[in-house]
Parts: sequence; C-alpha cells; structure tokens
Amino acid sequence: MTSSSTPVNVSLQSFQKLIHEMYFEKDQERGIPATFLWLSEEIGELAAALRETTPAERERIPADEFKARQENLAAEFADVLAWLATIANVAEVDLSQAVHKKYGSGCPGCQQFICQCPDSEKP
Repeated sequence: MTSSSTPVNVSLQSFQKLIHEMYFEKDQERGIPATFLWLSEEIGELAAALRETTPAERERIPADEFKARQENLAAEFADVLAWLATIANVAEVDLSQAVHKKYGSGCPGCQQFICQCPDSEKP
C-alpha cells in the first residue's frame, strides 16, 4: 500500500480498471440510469466545493480553513471521476481509448494541440 504522502501517477486506464475491480458487480446491478443520478449528485457537490474555493474566499477566511476546503475540492473531483468511470464500465466504454480517439490528435474542432477555436464555440 502506498503512503498518502507519496505522489502516485495513476493512468486513466488503470483508474478505470481499479474502479471496475472495486465496484463493477454493484454498478452493473444498479444500472446506468441510477448511476448517472449518483454522478449528477457528485457534480453538484463539486459545484458547491468550487464555490467555496474562489479567490474571494481565499481572502475572506483563515488559511487553514481554505486548505481544508481545497482538500475537499480535490476529493470531489476524484468522486466525479470515479462515478464517470463507473458509468463507462457499465456502458462498456474504455475511457482511455475514447479520450485518445477524440483528443489524441488535438482539439476536435480545430485539430490543434493549442486550441484555436473561437471562444464562442465549444471545442
């Protein structure tokens, strides 16, 4: 087991496999619609955590409280990614392959590695 203070580089593929190994039976039984609701809930929690870690909040609250909020924010990002991997597992989508196919050659809109799409367009 790796210490929490030791940085770990986890690939998207290995993370999806880890989530599959930990939760697949439950996830498959729950199904995509119910799992999507869990993801949606986690996105809401991420939104709240983002609201609590704005530059204005950094100036307004004690440093230790802001640090705790930053740690919570990181945990919410991890939760969203885990639930996304869960849905991908149940839907039999390899996230690593999907990301590579869509973004591996650059921006899907302009095909550049530094997006040149107009700000008014979603790349």
